[in-house]
Amino acid sequence: MTVENNAGNRNEKLRQRLKQYQQRLDADPSEVLAIEGRLTRMVGLTLEAVGFQAPIGSRCEIQGADGQPIEAEVVGFAGDTLYLMPIGDVRGLVPSARVRPLRSDSKVPVGDALLGRVVDGACKPLDGKGPLKVTDSVSLHGEPINPLDRSPVRQHLDVGVQAINALLSIGRGQRMGLFAGSGVGKSVLLGMMTRFTEADVIVVGLIGERGREVKEFIEEILGTKGMERAVVVASPADHSPLMRLHGAMLATSIAEYFRDQGKQVLLLMDSLTRYAQAQREIALAIGEPPATKGYPPSVFSLLPKLVERAGNGPEGGGAITAIYTVLTEGDDQQDPVADAARAILDGHIVLSRRLAEAGQYPAIDVEASISRVMPQIVSKQHLEHAQMFKQIFATYRQNQDLINVGAYAAGSDPKIDEAIALHPSLQLLIKQDMDEAVNWQQSETNLQQTMQQPLSQIATTNIQPPVTINQMQGAILK
Repeated sequence: MTVENNAGNRNEKLRQRLKQYQQRLDADPSEVLAIEGRLTRMVGLTLEAVGFQAPIGSRCEIQGADGQPIEAEVVGFAGDTLYLMPIGDVRGLVPSARVRPLRSDSKVPVGDALLGRVVDGACKPLDGKGPLKVTDSVSLHGEPINPLDRSPVRQHLDVGVQAINALLSIGRGQRMGLFAGSGVGKSVLLGMMTRFTEADVIVVGLIGERGREVKEFIEEILGTKGMERAVVVASPADHSPLMRLHGAMLATSIAEYFRDQGKQVLLLMDSLTRYAQAQREIALAIGEPPATKGYPPSVFSLLPKLVERAGNGPEGGGAITAIYTVLTEGDDQQDPVADAARAILDGHIVLSRRLAEAGQYPAIDVEASISRVMPQIVSKQHLEHAQMFKQIFATYRQNQDLINVGAYAAGSDPKIDEAIALHPSLQLLIKQDMDEAVNWQQSETNLQQTMQQPLSQIATTNIQPPVTINQMQGAILK
C-alpha cells in the first residue's frame, strides 16, 4: 500500500511539472527567457553588441558600471552584430557590459491632458507639473493614409501675418517651408504665426535648437494663454541624435491624434534641417556612405516620410497645417536639405538677409516665395491682385540701382514709373510689427486698395530727374 502511495505521489508531481513546462512553452518566450548579450565595441555614439537578436527600432537595456541601466535603440546590424544608438547619456558603460532586449511597440502616450504641457522626445514631462495623465496611445511612426482618402486643400488659414495672408496664402492642411539663414528672423516670424493663427490645437516641435530658446519660446512667444491650446515637444541640440529624431516624430504623432479627433491643428517644427542632421549622424555612425555633401541617402528617404504625415485627413475630418523651418546654411538656397524640402512641400517662404539688414520685418522675399495651393483657396480677384503686386515689385527691384543713383528719367517707361510711385505702398503692405496681428479680411482689403488706387492720386516724389555725368563725377570726388 505504501509503495502504491509513493508511486501515486511521484506521478502527481510529474504531472505538475509537465503542466508547468507546458505553460512556459505556451507563454511569450520574451517574458520567460532572459536573453542577454554583451557589449563588444563603442565608436563615437555607436554601440556594437552580440549574443542576441532584436529587430530594427526595438529597445535594449545596457547595464552600466554603477548598476544604472542605459537605454539604446537598434539602428542596424551586420552578421551577428547589432548596432545600437544610446537614447541618453553613455557615461558608465564598460566593455562586455550586459545587454538585454526590451519589448517595444513604438507606442507613445497621447490625450487631451497633453495640452499645456512640455515634453521631451520620449514624451517625458519637462515642465515639473507631474506625470502625464493620459490613457490613449498611438504609433510613433504613424499610420499612412491613402492619398485618395485625403480631402483637398480648399479653405484658407488666417495666420495673422499680412504679407502671407495677402501674397502667399496658406490653406488648411498645407505643408509650408520657412527657409532662412541664421539670424534673419525665422523664430520671430514663427512666433507671430503661433500667436495669431486660427487653430484648435498648436503642436510645437523644437528640434535640435538652442536649449535657451525653449523657455523663451514658451514664456515670451506662446505665453500663458497660448499654452492652454499648445503642446511643446523639446529636444534641443545637446540631446542625442536619436532623441532629436524621436522628438520630430513625436510632435507629428501628437498632431495626428488631434487631427483624427476632427480638430484643426497647427504643427510648427523648428527645424527640419536639424532632423535631417540627426539622421545623418546616425547613418554615418553605422557606416552608411555619404552621397550629397555629406548626407547619406537615408536622410532624403526619411524627409518625405515625416512630411507626408501632415496634411488633411478624410473628408469632413480635421487637418494638420504644418510649417517647417529649413536652415539654409550660408544662405545657400541650393543646400541639399533645402532643395529636397522644397520639392516635397506645398510652398516655401524665403527670408532674405538683405531685407533684414535693411530693417524690413518680417524679411520675406516675396519674389522668391510661393504658395502652391493659393490658386485653389483665394478668389480670382485676390489672385490677380497678388500677381500684380509681384510684377510691380519685381519691376522696381530690377531697376533699383538705376533709380537709387538717379540715372532713370521719369517718363521713360510707364511700368517703371508705376513701380516707383507704388513702391512705398507696397513696402507698407509687407511690413508688420511683431506684436501686431492683421487678419485675413483686413489683409485682403489692404491688398485690394493698394492695387486699385489711381496713379494720379499717388505722390511721385520718389521719381528723381536723371543726374548728369558732371554731377556723378562731382559726387565721386566728394
